[in-house]
Amino acid sequence: MNTDLHDHWNTVYLTKSADTLSWYQAEPHLSLELIAGAQLNPDDAIIDVGAGASALADALLRRGARDLTLLDLSEQALAVTRSRLGSAPQVRYLSADLLNADLPQSHYALWHDRAVFHFLTDEADRARYVHQASRAVRPGGTLVLGTFAPDGPKRCSGLEARQYGPEQLGGIFAPTFHLTAARHEQHLTPGGQVQTFTFVVLNRLL
Repeated sequence: MNTDLHDHWNTVYLTKSADTLSWYQAEPHLSLELIAGAQLNPDDAIIDVGAGASALADALLRRGARDLTLLDLSEQALAVTRSRLGSAPQVRYLSADLLNADLPQSHYALWHDRAVFHFLTDEADRARYVHQASRAVRPGGTLVLGTFAPDGPKRCSGLEARQYGPEQLGGIFAPTFHLTAARHEQHLTPGGQVQTFTFVVLNRLL
């Protein structure tokens, strides 16, 4: 585990309210729209990597999800979600470094990320991420990925971040994944700033 990043994110969630953080969304509309497009069954396994204290879990549970894994480097972030959701046997909380996490093979019907990939500034880390997703998402499964767009921020929460267009992301995840859809999002932060995101939908090939 990267202890520096672990401590960084724990400090963020210990010292700031989740609804004041720049990435906060009361309702993650675009993520939910793209996830709905995967036409999942209620028992299909979903993983949200870099879940933080996101309200995505709440929304997925309201829509009937029964097998949801929330992975984050920060146990403090997951504690915020756990306290908000209360008793939710459909949810598994996994505090781990995604790049080294022991995830079940060919298990997840859907992998969602709006928090992790654009922070990976090292090429080896990006390759490890692709390996983890390729191993964990079942053939025919879906990866919904949001990153900062080419005109998006270069830093977030004091950390360097990278920017991507749809074709770049499609190329990085090929040939295991195939780019099937792309969207742009203008995210309004709680502080009133606009951040541009690229979202892609990638299909795990057989």
